[in-house]
Amino acid sequence: MVGSNRIPKFILISVHDYNLPSFLLSSGYFTGKRKAESEVLSKYPNSGVVLRPGFIYGKRRVDGFEIPLDLIGEPVERILRATENFTKPLSSLPASDLLLAPPVSVDTVALAVINAISDDDFFGIFTIEQIKEAAEKVGV
Repeated sequence: MVGSNRIPKFILISVHDYNLPSFLLSSGYFTGKRKAESEVLSKYPNSGVVLRPGFIYGKRRVDGFEIPLDLIGEPVERILRATENFTKPLSSLPASDLLLAPPVSVDTVALAVINAISDDDFFGIFTIEQIKEAAEKVGV
C-alpha cells in the first residue's frame, strides 16, 4: 500500500536539472523524472524524499570490469569547489550546470539516504549542496 504505515518513507534518487532551458527539460527523460518526483511527494507529503544529485561517481562494475569513475569525479568535484567563487556568476547562464554542477560521490548519496531514513524532519526535494550537507550530518 503506497503511502500507508507499512512504508513510512519513500526516497527517490532523481537528477539535477543542470539549469537547462525549459524546452530541453520537457524531454521524456526529465519529464519522467519530474512525474516520479511529483508522485512520491504527493503520496508521501511529510516523508517523501527526492535527492537530485548530478554526476554520481564511485567504482562501477560493467561486465566484470571495474570502471573507476572516482578518478574523474573526485578531482572535478575538488576543482569546482576550489573555483566556486569565480564560477558562481556563470551559474545563471542556461545549461551552465552541465560544466559547473559538482559531481557527488556514491558514498555521499548513500549517507544522505541514511540521514533521510533516520530523520523524520528530512523530507522534500534536496539539491546537490543539500545532499552533501545531509551526508555530513550522519558523521560515519
